[in-house]
Amino acid sequence: MSEKEHILTALSGFKRRDKFSYGVFQERGLNPSDDELCQWLQTQMNICTDQLIAAVEEDLNERKLSKILKTSLENLDASYFDTEERGLICDYYYELSRIVDADIKHDLNSWLHGMILGAMLRISNLLKRQEKIIETIEQPCTSCNLPLRTSILCKEPSIPDFSWSIIRCNNCNEYNLLSVGPGVKQFRFENHASIEQLSKADYSEEDAKVRLEQIKYFRKK
Repeated sequence: MSEKEHILTALSGFKRRDKFSYGVFQERGLNPSDDELCQWLQTQMNICTDQLIAAVEEDLNERKLSKILKTSLENLDASYFDTEERGLICDYYYELSRIVDADIKHDLNSWLHGMILGAMLRISNLLKRQEKIIETIEQPCTSCNLPLRTSILCKEPSIPDFSWSIIRCNNCNEYNLLSVGPGVKQFRFENHASIEQLSKADYSEEDAKVRLEQIKYFRKK
């Protein structure tokens, strides 16, 4: 599967997800928004996703992809939403931006925090050392086969391989098992989310697979 096909698959999976369901709010420890607002937000996000799909199919460049995301975000009046809703909305736009490799972090900061604070955060971020990805781990999702990417940001030889991660694919919501291996001090999940950490002192690989199947069964019921 080509990189373009991977992007289109990820966008299609994002569109299919119920992004403002009761379960989503519950996972974040939030009270759900009313059904009418959730449905409206779902529609707005899917319109933006459709526009991105069309743009990727036409091989439009990063600047035009960014413009689609920024225009869609600007159509949402930030003052209308509470803090929790704004945070969730920004997370989804950031996820879309990562799928199509478009940088809209500054726009998200301004929308989330306001223009003045957003500008202050931008200056602060410029003064910080940028995260450097030194290695990328990829493994195919066991359901949709999309490469699940984990970025390694820092390594230290003395750190042991101490845990299994049960992760959930952002594209199809399938649960998978991940081990980043020894010597990894800092890492970041790119297109999947951490669900549970299992100590390798307590869980063999077979034990971890059993726990994975338990999560698949109980959380999908």
